[in-house]
Amino acid sequence: MGKSVRTITDAYHLEGQILSNFRRGLRRQDQAVLDELLSYTHKHLAAASLASDALPMEMFLLAMILEQQKEIEALRVRLQRLEQSAAG
Repeated sequence: MGKSVRTITDAYHLEGQILSNFRRGLRRQDQAVLDELLSYTHKHLAAASLASDALPMEMFLLAMILEQQKEIEALRVRLQRLEQSAAG
């Protein structure tokens, strides 16, 4: 029999279970932030499945950083527009 490999979706659910005790220890506000970060990882499961040499948690953390960077860039553009409109 061949070696069965856990799918990235299975790994996502397993990591969520592993983090559940950590989440429970957080304040409610921080739990919401963690939930949002984990939702970022769900958006990128297809891409993470292509990174077979990486550890799943590495891919999940990278997905979180990617989404946060997109948010930073959007805020940077918004700030520049506000600064231009205030100066103009």
